Amino acid sequence: MPRKGFDEVVLLTGFPSFRARHVAQAILEGTGPRAFVHAVVHAKLKDDAVAALDALPLDARRRIHLLEGDAAAMDLGLSGAELRELGREIDRIHHCVQVSYLGADRATAEHVNVGAAREVIEVARVCPHLRCLVVHSSASVSGDRSGVVRENELDCGQRFRNPIEETLAQAERIYRRAMARTKDPLPIAVLRPTMVVGDSATGEVDRLDGPYLLILLMLTAPPDLALPVPGRADVPLNVVPIDFVARAAIAIGRDARAPGKTFHLVDPTPLPARRLVELVARAGGRRAPSGFLPANIARAILRAPGIERIAKSPRAFLEAMAVPVAYDHAN
Repeated sequence: MPRKGFDEVVLLTGFPSFRARHVAQAILEGTGPRAFVHAVVHAKLKDDAVAALDALPLDARRRIHLLEGDAAAMDLGLSGAELRELGREIDRIHHCVQVSYLGADRATAEHVNVGAAREVIEVARVCPHLRCLVVHSSASVSGDRSGVVRENELDCGQRFRNPIEETLAQAERIYRRAMARTKDPLPIAVLRPTMVVGDSATGEVDRLDGPYLLILLMLTAPPDLALPVPGRADVPLNVVPIDFVARAAIAIGRDARAPGKTFHLVDPTPLPARRLVELVARAGGRRAPSGFLPANIARAILRAPGIERIAKSPRAFLEAMAVPVAYDHAN
């Protein structure tokens, strides 16, 4: 049974990544069940993890235990004794470890996104009291699809634009097989947030890529210069703040109806690209964009010699601005 004195015991992978830190904070600082967290930390990130721990309130710090390991290694890099002891306590797992940086090579993306999926499933099978394995995936598994993407869909003939999309989709196939087993299916809930941006209250961001590169371009241009924006003006840009993603993840993981389902974490009424950049321009005291640069021209610019090596993130954001897609959020 879960550790005495606590209502739930959570195994968290990916700490101290941006998402895992926010998930840990949402678990420990909320007004819900009193929780204890075992956070798996890679050895090379131990100092960062300790610093993240020090930033938490004292009561929260006392309820998180750092476990040195590797989410993509066999048994998460834990010893057999550690795993057996953990298994008796754990009733929820938040699997946050993920390679999402578009500059990552295919081998790294496969090792972490696919390899860790296999390992966390094996760990889940040794947790007799497991209520839910919450998998943090991404809406980008829809690849280049347009139109309405539904939560119960995965393989629909889409093409993947980079190894991140492809390996996250591969991982989802592994989770779906584990959910659908006739014998001993695992209680898994898959989360697919759209483009994750910074904290809506503090403004904290993970790294300056995706939409932030466009914002920086607008805010560093001369105030009276109205730049054209790449992409399509009418395409909805679906972004969600990290604190919303973390709170939704906790709520879903605690809901008995969640296992077996996939959840799109989205803005139900996303702003079109034109309106979004107009708001950014206004907030920064800049002129509204003069128009939108056709996506094919912008892509050609980003593929120019010397730019191609550093432009993977801007190009991915541009592709998101060029495809009209809407994410069903019925669940």
